[in-house]
Amino acid sequence: MMNRKKRIRMPRVTTIIGRGTTVKGDIIFTGGLHIDGCVQGDIVAEPDQESGLIVSESGRVEGEIRVHVIVLNGEVIGDVHASRAIELAAEACVNGNVYYNMLEMALGASVNGHLVHAEETPQRLEHASLAGDGENAAGSFVRKRGDNS
Repeated sequence: MMNRKKRIRMPRVTTIIGRGTTVKGDIIFTGGLHIDGCVQGDIVAEPDQESGLIVSESGRVEGEIRVHVIVLNGEVIGDVHASRAIELAAEACVNGNVYYNMLEMALGASVNGHLVHAEETPQRLEHASLAGDGENAAGSFVRKRGDNS
């Protein structure tokens, strides 16, 4: 019997954060984002648009990630939410929980946290300044509450 591996289609990379570059602050994006440098802040994809994130072996993220498709081969300090799929390559190191729908993990990858299978898309985060929440002066992300909360 032939082993057919499902391939996840990654959106075309439209933004690159190069090696030696550090971005301090949250990133909200659509399309494809490739990180060779360091991001100190949360990375959130627009929920209604296709999105993909690649963190190379030289890449580092210090914050929460919420993206549809993720290929991780670098370091993340924070929780990772992949609403469609995540690939943890051999050099990947996550210090936080990984929430996924579909997971591929290579020998050598490490997760210092929980692996949590979640079939539904994770709860949407909105940036405090976009949500109009004046209580969060640091400009960090806040959970958008439903009408029943």
